[in-house]
Amino acid sequence: MLTPIKWLKDYVDINMNAEDLGNLMTTAGLEYEDQKKYGELIENVVVGKIEKIEKHPSADKLVVCQINVGGPENLQIVTGATNIYEGAIVPVALDNSRVPGPLHGHEKEEGGSVIKKGALRGVESNGMLCGPQELGWADKVAPYISKDGIWLLPEGEDRLGESIVSVFDLDQAVVDFGVTPNRPDWLSMLGIAREVKAFTGKPFNLKKPEVKAEGSGKAEDYISVEIRNPACRRYTARIITDVKIEQSPWWLQHRLMLAGMRPINNIVDITNFVMLEYGQPMHAFDISTVEDGKIIVDTAKDGDTFVTLDGKERKIYSDTLMINDGKKPIGIAGTMGGLNSEIEETTKTVILESANFDSSSIYHTSKKLNIRTEAQNRYTRGVSPAICAEAADRFCQLVEMVGAGKVVPGMVDIYPDPEVLPTTKVRVSRMNLVCGTNLDRDTMKGYLEKLDMKVEYTDSADVMLVTPPPTRRDMLEEVDYTEEIARMYGYDKIEYSIPKDNITVSVSKSWALRAQARRLMTGMGACEIQTYSFVSPKGVEKMGLSEDSWERNFLKLLNPLGEETSVMRTILTPNMLEVLARNLNRGNLQAKAFEIGNTFMPNLIDPNDMPNEELSMCIGIYGGDADFFRLKGMVEAFLDGMGIKDYKFTAESEYEPYHPGRCARISIGEEELGIMGEIHPSVAKNFEIEEKVYICELMFEKFLKLSENEKHYSPLPKFPSTERDIALVVDEDILVGDLEEAIKSCGGEILESVKMFDIYRGPQVGFGKKSIAFNLVYRAPEKTLTDDDVAKVHDVVLEALRNDYKATLREM
Repeated sequence: MLTPIKWLKDYVDINMNAEDLGNLMTTAGLEYEDQKKYGELIENVVVGKIEKIEKHPSADKLVVCQINVGGPENLQIVTGATNIYEGAIVPVALDNSRVPGPLHGHEKEEGGSVIKKGALRGVESNGMLCGPQELGWADKVAPYISKDGIWLLPEGEDRLGESIVSVFDLDQAVVDFGVTPNRPDWLSMLGIAREVKAFTGKPFNLKKPEVKAEGSGKAEDYISVEIRNPACRRYTARIITDVKIEQSPWWLQHRLMLAGMRPINNIVDITNFVMLEYGQPMHAFDISTVEDGKIIVDTAKDGDTFVTLDGKERKIYSDTLMINDGKKPIGIAGTMGGLNSEIEETTKTVILESANFDSSSIYHTSKKLNIRTEAQNRYTRGVSPAICAEAADRFCQLVEMVGAGKVVPGMVDIYPDPEVLPTTKVRVSRMNLVCGTNLDRDTMKGYLEKLDMKVEYTDSADVMLVTPPPTRRDMLEEVDYTEEIARMYGYDKIEYSIPKDNITVSVSKSWALRAQARRLMTGMGACEIQTYSFVSPKGVEKMGLSEDSWERNFLKLLNPLGEETSVMRTILTPNMLEVLARNLNRGNLQAKAFEIGNTFMPNLIDPNDMPNEELSMCIGIYGGDADFFRLKGMVEAFLDGMGIKDYKFTAESEYEPYHPGRCARISIGEEELGIMGEIHPSVAKNFEIEEKVYICELMFEKFLKLSENEKHYSPLPKFPSTERDIALVVDEDILVGDLEEAIKSCGGEILESVKMFDIYRGPQVGFGKKSIAFNLVYRAPEKTLTDDDVAKVHDVVLEALRNDYKATLREM
């Protein structure tokens, strides 16, 4: 919730900066996420008026403007903007001015861009006309009439030449609060203000809206409302006639922009303003488009389509709650209005809807239609139906204040089942026990009353009867009041205590192995990552796997948050590739990462049974010295450290995600442990990775039965070893692992170790051949080996290699 501090001061007279306010509200349960100060980097930008516009003599897309900036002479500025006109009030960046945004063709300095006079296509230009974006505003909040061009200011003609920061009060701070799902009242300025009032003790300044209602007739003469589905809990409607659609005054536009919303026109802006102020979404319909003068709230017919305000045609369902007139739908309840009832410049009479809808109904609608709006965000959290009428009156008050129309007396208000929040017995002793405090009843009563709760004493000194205000729909049981008392008392004041029971904590083998794996990987310089188990099926699609691959056998969620989190992951590799891609795109030239996490598969034997959930591990590297053998070395060191013995690497060329010549499966006997190698270039490209990237995915669950961590110690050898290096020339398709196995099987008891230390391909060994060099170490435990002892075994090894693999010795 973006909270402009100056707007907040309309309700509570506070004197604190953004950081102090953020820290204070953190104790209230709000999450202080960020703050922004507008106007800080704007220098020498003034208010100007376009007096004359002429065509550029040598450029069809440029015009030459004469700008009145309050001086004796007009200022000449060349621009390519298409939305300007003579008489427009605009921001003018003078020579040697500064704006926050980076600008093409202008000198960039720390904290913004410097504007200097120059010439465009031979015509002198003494500055620049600015759009909202150049002055630090995001595209999504730029006023509608200015979003693709110069900022057409709604006022300021009487202050030409003055700083735009001072004229339009741009030097303002905004605090961004994270709001928990159980507190929809915090999605409003009044909700935040009430919390500030409670925690500062400052008086709360809010007057009930007063409406003159000078229009003719009464609301019932214009419209009738019928609720046919109980998902609409309340529907109020007011009528405004003699509507004049135009830009809102600056104070209204400014507050909307600070709160993250785009100004559109005065009627729409007031609906958004009241939603931000009260937390009550509302919508305005052009009455000329509402047939038969009827509003009917009912569900749609399955398969119908409806064009929303954003111009998109959407398929609607039988459980989609719709706002209809006498013949057709005109809005999706609580989500978005229809294009067929949009407020336009020709609109003269408006129906103002201030309604309340069931949160679950709006939630399911937004999910099915994939729509996210500010109104839907509030309704799904549970807006109080009690504020509909007052919010509608506030809208009417503002309409009269800005001269946007005349309000018709009366209100259509259909409220079949008024909500009554429960009065709860709250025990003082229970509150102290749960909160860890020692507060008396009067103190607790004071805390709750500061939160606008009604508190009554009973005959028992330990019991209070507490009724929450209408906006606190989360206060349903006694336990809900413990948090209110604890946060008012101050979490930082509650004494820390530990459990008194003597508990012996043991760690399972699974957790022990995970901890050991983390130590090994971090010791090799890898960083641990954690990614979501909920993923998009597109991640596996990017890996180029066939349609019938087991990795596509997803466990699908019944109520996903969106397509990006609609299934449970079957492998970790797509998540790892996304993390590596993100690091690479942000300038990290090299990375080593690993993740240990659960993967999920449906139960193929019995689909009705619980799905299978197993641990997997993924290692990913790129950049620096990363290559296939670097990853293989890391995997070998990891497996050795985990107590995995007798594993082998077997070449793999058929698995689609990996490069066919640089991939290997890891196994122990017939038991497969995982796969590793270089990701196929086309797969890497799908993840926007331009580097070679290497991945290993292991079935960590199998480590539970294969890991042997028992330590065995041997005495230092008494007798010396002797070494032999051999370089074998073999066909390209001969595997190093097969040669190692052959050497070990023929080396007998005196062969202590065999290690490959070089591979060569080139003209010296011929086309289709490669030279592989091994170091063989011989040692006997009971004597010193002679040359004859070693030669007998060594010759057997060489003979076996010649016979089985047609290997020839290459001169070292």
